[in-house]
Amino acid sequence: MKLYPYIGGETMRILVAEDEIDLAEALKMMLEMQKYSVEMVHDGEDALFYAESTPYDLILLDIMMPKKSGIEVVRELRSNGIHTPVLMLTAKSQLEDKVTGLEEGADDYLTKPFEGAELLARVKSLLRRPNVFVASVMTLGNVELNRDTFTMMTSKGQVLLNNKEFQLMEYFMMNSNQVLSTDLIMEKVWGLDSEAEINVVWVNISSLRKKLATIEADVTIKSARGLGYQLVVESAAN
Repeated sequence: MKLYPYIGGETMRILVAEDEIDLAEALKMMLEMQKYSVEMVHDGEDALFYAESTPYDLILLDIMMPKKSGIEVVRELRSNGIHTPVLMLTAKSQLEDKVTGLEEGADDYLTKPFEGAELLARVKSLLRRPNVFVASVMTLGNVELNRDTFTMMTSKGQVLLNNKEFQLMEYFMMNSNQVLSTDLIMEKVWGLDSEAEINVVWVNISSLRKKLATIEADVTIKSARGLGYQLVVESAAN
């Protein structure tokens, strides 16, 4: 009988990085009740060390921590090529904090205080692994999307994507020129059982648009008012 959630025969491991000791203990207990293997750290330097030296399936990362902030930690992880899914925890409700975390490479965010059921739903969604990928490299216009390195590039430059940005861009490229509704994007990228807020779609699309502009891509994500979003090659859109 299996006592733990498994991926490919391995126990699913979660790192909890939270400086509030009582909250960290509560999160650890909650996750262990769901049969996850959990380790705790209480500052950003330890979070970075553990995340770089141990293969985790998910990291719960508080934004406000001593020594290094959660945003600094996720920025360094992504710059070092570590793509472990990251769920940011923050006591701040301002949109700019959520946007910053996502732009630096986090995959989702949760604002304190939160319900245990919502946390577990987010964890389950982020731990879901896609079963297939269409190719190591996808191309549309002058853009190449590389699933091995989680990068998007043109001849003008290269940018690193977080997990959700990658899945979103992949979904757009697989359905280029089609108008995709926000609800459909939520279903395909975040999952039917996700309790993520609907504006997480807009936040990630906004981040992708900035990264496309950075590498001077000739593809763009257009808004179809009241309908959704559409990825098109600019020359074809004019």
